[in-house]
Amino acid sequence: MEITRAHLALQWSRCDCLELRSVPLFPLPRHSRSRPLRLLSRLGVMASCSSGRRNGRAEELRGVIRCGVQRDLDGERLIVEAEEEEERGGVSGEENKESEWNWPPWKDLPQRYKLIGTTSLAFVICNMDKVNLSIAIIPMSHQFGWNSSTAGLVQSSFFWGYALSQLPGGWLSKFFGGKRVLEVGVLAWSLATIFVPVVAGFMPGLVLSRVLVGIGEGVSPSAATDLIAKFIPLQERSRAVAVVFGGLSIGSILGLLLAPPIIQNFGWESVFYMFGFLGILWCLGFEFVRDGQSLLGDDLIFRFREKASSIGSFLSTSSYENNSGNDSLKQLVDSLKDIPWKEFFKSKAVWAMIYAHFCGSWGHYTCLSWLPTYFSEELNLNLTEAAEVSVLPPLGSILTTSMAATFADHLISNGVETTTVRKICQTIAFLCPAVCMTLSSLDLGLPPWEVVAFVTCGLALSSFALSGLYCTHQDISPKYASILLGITNTVGAVPGIVGVALTGYLLDTTHSWSLSLFAPSIFFYLTGTLVWLTFASSKPQNFNE
Repeated sequence: MEITRAHLALQWSRCDCLELRSVPLFPLPRHSRSRPLRLLSRLGVMASCSSGRRNGRAEELRGVIRCGVQRDLDGERLIVEAEEEEERGGVSGEENKESEWNWPPWKDLPQRYKLIGTTSLAFVICNMDKVNLSIAIIPMSHQFGWNSSTAGLVQSSFFWGYALSQLPGGWLSKFFGGKRVLEVGVLAWSLATIFVPVVAGFMPGLVLSRVLVGIGEGVSPSAATDLIAKFIPLQERSRAVAVVFGGLSIGSILGLLLAPPIIQNFGWESVFYMFGFLGILWCLGFEFVRDGQSLLGDDLIFRFREKASSIGSFLSTSSYENNSGNDSLKQLVDSLKDIPWKEFFKSKAVWAMIYAHFCGSWGHYTCLSWLPTYFSEELNLNLTEAAEVSVLPPLGSILTTSMAATFADHLISNGVETTTVRKICQTIAFLCPAVCMTLSSLDLGLPPWEVVAFVTCGLALSSFALSGLYCTHQDISPKYASILLGITNTVGAVPGIVGVALTGYLLDTTHSWSLSLFAPSIFFYLTGTLVWLTFASSKPQNFNE
């Protein structure tokens, strides 16, 4: 068997892939085939940048070794994958398959599916760590003597950090790549979650710990949006967004189902320890998947890192790592200056996304934080029953999300204008919960199970936003999608700060769930619909002009 040398001409294409061409140089001994990394590291590699046709995997002209080169998923490195091919008259393919290590089972999945799966799992853990306080707040309030206003303050502190991290998260995702930012975010919020019970008796410490949880979780949407915008085609984008952000609903379900028995059997402190530990396990598992150890077995994985600030240039690993700290800082500052902030805020479509995000978040965050308490007090349910009923809206959201994503992608694939599809989906996401909350808030003498049914249907149908608003960032500018989501999510986090605390204050003042929880959400759903239908657009925009 031969291996190749001379040069490797790396040809850049619009789909962020590279094409390898090479010529044979020296034979590879049979006993060394299991260690291609050491032998191939002796190759001289020269890369050049040029425009080329789309090519996700190129094969060696002589058929001896096949090298696929593609951009790494975090947007910061180039991965060169080399795998051996059998010689003519050599070992058969079936014998090779029998000798391969066939673990883990997802090893043969396309890389973008692994990306979507691991990111969705991170979002599952994200909402588990978010909703655990919604259940734990009930025994914590009894233990520490908190009223509704204090409980609202504690729950809203999460959103302070969540709001602060949105724009930095979008910017960092663009510069370092969404994968790296996501990993750091999961580790940060997991550690902060573990520390919640330690400082629970000290209000400033408790608030700070929840702020740190919010900061860690706040970078996740921008990191995920950056990955989806760069590596998922338009025809699959609605489903990718649905799978990733649908993990939030699954996380809510798991958190609401698991928290009550854990609290009742081990105390409210244990739920923070257990859920935080899950995030640390995710980080360890993500390291294994990210490094590609299971993708090609003993096959070679070269990594070439490129500067994010200069797409047209490339660097080898050694030259990249020799960059000084001052150069890296200068690149960060320059990349921040290069973002067309003024052009963003001149766009009516961007303003429509900002307000729509605010309106949708008001209904979502206030209900997410207060529904367990609402069901417990208004419907006279115990802790476990209130949590089980609170599971119904996110469970309905999972079903709705899958239908909405398929519906949206089907319309786009059949030629319906993208803007029209996004407007239809977002209108459903706003009007349906507004109608259902109106029916729930009116004194119609409805039995509790009907109130639960209306609230569940309304919040479940609001998940159409994942095929509406949450796809629009990628539609209008894949390049700046993470930055745009950072902007809209910053404003969208304000209801978590103001709305959650205001609900508690209004509840203490009016003693009415209709006025404190439902009425503000209905108002924002209706006004959000008007603004979205008037100004929203999914037409690609070049903000650099």
